[in-house]
Amino acid sequence: MGFKSGTVVQELGWDDDVDEDLREAIETVCGAEMVDGDHGDVVDVVVLWWRDGDGDLVDALVDSLTDLVGGGAVFLLTPKVGRPSYVDAADVAEAAPVAGLSTTTTQAAGPHWSATKLVAPKSARR
Repeated sequence: MGFKSGTVVQELGWDDDVDEDLREAIETVCGAEMVDGDHGDVVDVVVLWWRDGDGDLVDALVDSLTDLVGGGAVFLLTPKVGRPSYVDAADVAEAAPVAGLSTTTTQAAGPHWSATKLVAPKSARR
């Protein structure tokens, strides 16, 4: 997913169904634990775990920009097709631009999750 040592990653939407191996891999590469929504300082990347039924995706994406540095990325992690609480790709494609984000890539992120990389404009600060 492109993480590097020293990257400050904020994790939102954690629940007991997340991929702990993926979380551990991100923290190992970055060299630090992911911070939560109460961090209060800028972050380089946001990892947002999202499931169908979690609420309004646009609101969650806008909230994910609160601490994100201009030009930073949001990785939207959703259950893969056929998994419980799967999120339709069309819902992501519709919500991202409303939240001021552009969809770049989607890739597998473990056996049960997909990661969609969303990029904020370099001047975005909410």
